[in-house]
Amino acid sequence: MVKIKQPQTYTSLENGLTTQQVDTQVQKGLINVQIKKLSRPIPKILADNIFTLFNLLNVVIAGLIFWTGSYRNLFFLGPVIANVIIGSYQEIRAKLTVDKISLVNTSKFTVIRDGAEKQVDIDDLVEDDLVLIKRGDTMPADGIVRSSNGLQTNESGITGESDTITKSTGDPVYSGSFAIAGLAKIQLTQVGHESFVSKLSSAVGTDKRSVSVLMKIINNIIKILTYTIIPIGLLLFFRSFLRNGDVAQSILGTSASVIGMIPEGLVLLTSVALATGSYNLSKRNILVRSLSAIETLARVDTLCLDKTGTITTGNLTVKKTLTFGVTEEKLQAIASRIVVATQETNATAQAIANLKVEPFSAVVDEVIPFSSETKYSGFVSKGVGYLMGAPEFIIQNPTKEVTRTVQQAAQDGYRVIAILQESTQQNLLGLMLIADEVRPQAPDTFNYLRNQGIDLKIISGDNPVTVANVAAQAGISSGKDYIDMSTVKDNDYHDLVKQYKIFGRVLPTQKADLISAMQDNGLTVGMTGDGVNDVLAMRQSDCSVAIAGESDAAEASADFVLLNRNFDSMIFMLNEGRRVINNVERVASLFLIKTIYSVVLSIIFIILGTGYPFQPSQLTPINALTVGIPTFLLALEPNYTPPAGRFMRNVMEIALPSALCNIIFIITISVLGKHFNFNYDTTSTLSVFTIGIIGYCALISISNPLFIRKQVMIGISFVLFIVTFIFGHTAFGIESILNLQYTYLFVAIFLTAWPLFMFMREVLGRRVFSRINWK
Repeated sequence: MVKIKQPQTYTSLENGLTTQQVDTQVQKGLINVQIKKLSRPIPKILADNIFTLFNLLNVVIAGLIFWTGSYRNLFFLGPVIANVIIGSYQEIRAKLTVDKISLVNTSKFTVIRDGAEKQVDIDDLVEDDLVLIKRGDTMPADGIVRSSNGLQTNESGITGESDTITKSTGDPVYSGSFAIAGLAKIQLTQVGHESFVSKLSSAVGTDKRSVSVLMKIINNIIKILTYTIIPIGLLLFFRSFLRNGDVAQSILGTSASVIGMIPEGLVLLTSVALATGSYNLSKRNILVRSLSAIETLARVDTLCLDKTGTITTGNLTVKKTLTFGVTEEKLQAIASRIVVATQETNATAQAIANLKVEPFSAVVDEVIPFSSETKYSGFVSKGVGYLMGAPEFIIQNPTKEVTRTVQQAAQDGYRVIAILQESTQQNLLGLMLIADEVRPQAPDTFNYLRNQGIDLKIISGDNPVTVANVAAQAGISSGKDYIDMSTVKDNDYHDLVKQYKIFGRVLPTQKADLISAMQDNGLTVGMTGDGVNDVLAMRQSDCSVAIAGESDAAEASADFVLLNRNFDSMIFMLNEGRRVINNVERVASLFLIKTIYSVVLSIIFIILGTGYPFQPSQLTPINALTVGIPTFLLALEPNYTPPAGRFMRNVMEIALPSALCNIIFIITISVLGKHFNFNYDTTSTLSVFTIGIIGYCALISISNPLFIRKQVMIGISFVLFIVTFIFGHTAFGIESILNLQYTYLFVAIFLTAWPLFMFMREVLGRRVFSRINWK
């Protein structure tokens, strides 16, 4: 670990910085500006949508077409420009909404300035600020510990090691780590871009965007096309030019081929669909930190839940107090003194504070902060220790009566807290039975998730019997398939996660190990939580959801933050992710039809030495009516079925039969045209008419079930398609289908397209697709 810069002057622990000193630091630029934002800046969004490889190809092609003087063939730029505008608009709209809602979730820290405690945004901290850190807080910048009340940190996000590190006065702390126990005053010494994590991020390249499974597949398709488009285009141009000697005609034919190979709308549609999903979630007060996480959430098949604050409300109440040799008042007073001494703010501490009992009068010589590892807290006074925590962790050699009492209370759904005194020997003073309430909407939410094929598991630090009781109330399990992780010695959890649904007394490191074992078993795992003890598990999971308001570290580690704290939002989140993925998978085949037939036809016509059978202007309206407009409408359809995880097969089941139908028809038209001396306008019109009709066959197939709105969309599109083939000669170079000399050919194509399409789907589906391993 790098060495933290020591402060030139030590800020007063009582007064902190003055307002004048803060202003001076701001003028020097020593402010805690954060380099990583939740969303990309608008110029970056515009650049990513404009400056793409395929847009560059389109511009080059447009320049060559412009040189030929055939200006109507520039119509293909219309959809390209529309794609850029729509994509940029959707992403910018999503960005503005996310930025607006993320203001609610801005990290605030308590600092001492002018002798008083103040709440300050993380961006407004300055070097030498004195920051108060408590359990669950992330370190806002690098600094040194000026005073410590049992501060323990976790630096796994920096070092990769999850060991607990105890910090004393003068020890360094690093941005990116978080407090897991205790309290401290930290003087910031390196803020903003000068902090360790910022420098580390800069060294490896900041703001690297994670790529979803869909985008990886699409990017692989694009990578392959990148290596094929240019050489095929050049070969087709020179082959055509050597045959006809017409540069302009060769450019136009080659342009139609290359434009057809580019699935420019597919990348855009995926980005827009994910951005729209983020926008829709933000309207429900769900903060999305990663667009790719929307897709990952849709693919989750196992959801791990923390109990407190997730299944339950986290509003704990002390229901009973059982004493052993002391009065109830004294026992509650000792518990209150422990809460005051440790200054703990977790749910258990709050429940004890709500008793409003005068704390036990004792001089605190040493504080023992609460830790998720030890599961107890306390203080030492004049050599006598007072501890409060989980009975299984702090009671040595409990009597049978105590054991029965603890077990019965756990079976009744109580969280049991033991309070004891230690000097030369341990003396159990009493037990507090604390009740939590299951969220009212939890049973319906979990029932829905289970019916959607998601396996639910609870991973909690509480007593497994208590957790099992809560699980039964929430309808997650029978309440019997649980295990106490404190009794498990074997570190291999692969079989364990198959056998049990409920894991109690789980340490933070064990939570992460359990999720890792599930992932090793081939599961896609989601994790929900709200506390610092959930952070390691959330980082390990494929997709994490934090309940806002409990821990900055948990919120910072999560892919989603439920700002409204309503766990039933999980239903909307799951459905939104599935809608995005299912719709993109469904419409992707329409984009790849023209890619497949364009590549194959180009190779065929290179071999035959003939020119490409149509021009860009003729294909532009066909692509818009059968692909461009319908796909953007279909991408908004509700479709909440679990993703099948077979993107390529789903796409190819439509795209490949459609492309083969186009190839067969177009080759037949070219042969007939040569035999009967059809002119170029006739053969090209017949070719693009075929592409349009097959496009509608594919569109109808992916639109099932054909609801009224889909029928209306396809009907209007088809009417415009026919109108184009009646009046489109001047604008697009398309001959009228009402030319009686060739009308019978258009009718023949119309009547044979669907049977051929269905035949090709049947043959490929049974003979080819069923035998291919698509993984």
